[in-house]
Amino acid sequence: MMNNTLKNPDINLSRGDIVFGKWHKHHYTIIDTLGYGANGYVYLALDKNAKHVALKLSDNSLSITSEVNVLKHFSKVQGFALGPSLIDVDDWEKTKGKQPISFYVMEYLKGENFLAFVSQRGNEWIGVLILQLLTDLEVLHNEGWVFGDLKPDNLIVSNAPAKVRMLDVGGTTIKGRAIKEFTEFFDRGYWGLGSRKAEPTYDLFSVAMIMVNACYPRRFQKDGTGMKQLKNAILRHPWLSKHQRVVTRALEGKYSTAKEMKLDLTKSLSKTISSDKTPVSADSGSNRSASRMARKQSNQKRRGKRYKGIVETLVLASIVFLVYFIYVYGNLL
Repeated sequence: MMNNTLKNPDINLSRGDIVFGKWHKHHYTIIDTLGYGANGYVYLALDKNAKHVALKLSDNSLSITSEVNVLKHFSKVQGFALGPSLIDVDDWEKTKGKQPISFYVMEYLKGENFLAFVSQRGNEWIGVLILQLLTDLEVLHNEGWVFGDLKPDNLIVSNAPAKVRMLDVGGTTIKGRAIKEFTEFFDRGYWGLGSRKAEPTYDLFSVAMIMVNACYPRRFQKDGTGMKQLKNAILRHPWLSKHQRVVTRALEGKYSTAKEMKLDLTKSLSKTISSDKTPVSADSGSNRSASRMARKQSNQKRRGKRYKGIVETLVLASIVFLVYFIYVYGNLL
């Protein structure tokens, strides 16, 4: 579970502080804090070439070693960027005589927070981003890992084109072991819906809760009824209710792989796009002209608001149908 209290004040740095590597002699200038938790702080920093990087400091050297090993493993996966690329690993001897502080430097991924991206562009983007996330999770699970602490704060969406990326591999756990880190709202144990064993179904539960969180940005506290409460929340929301079968099955642990959930979500999104095409009814007699004029005036008022999103909607529809076609066609070969 995330814990915002850290014992060592030496790793709570401010803008302008400089971290010197003891062994590789590289130095990094702190710009801002990107995040913090039970195992350390993550900072935005500048390297010696004035390039932006992300730097993580921790007084838990074993935690740093574990995370570095995960990033090294991810870098060997062909064709997928499962996390930020690793740049440097070193110790910082802030004061002579004191225990060195372990740190590593990784690629700084530019983009928007998952929830902010969806809030600005609309709920229709949830499906596209979740399909991307499920594709990466499928690879991650096949490599023998479970992400664990999967939540919107650990996801970033790059622009041009929009692509979701996973951040902070601190909770990533080898399959079969106990989850190392979790955040209550996205943890099935918190809702009384499963164990904290590292398995694909644990991540897929979190994916479903990310979909719920995207529709309920302020989240909500559990009332003790578990699945009943979550089902009610799903049915109350227009977007979630359209995809309730997929979300509910993921919450209940009925998808054994990310691939299964991705196929079902693709079908659900395709069905929703098709059903949204409402036919126009015909008018008759003298009412026809009046109805046509009313529609024209109404359309003119809406056109300004709708035009901005029409291109994105077409792109979304194309992506969903293309993903579905490729998946189905690939299974037939």
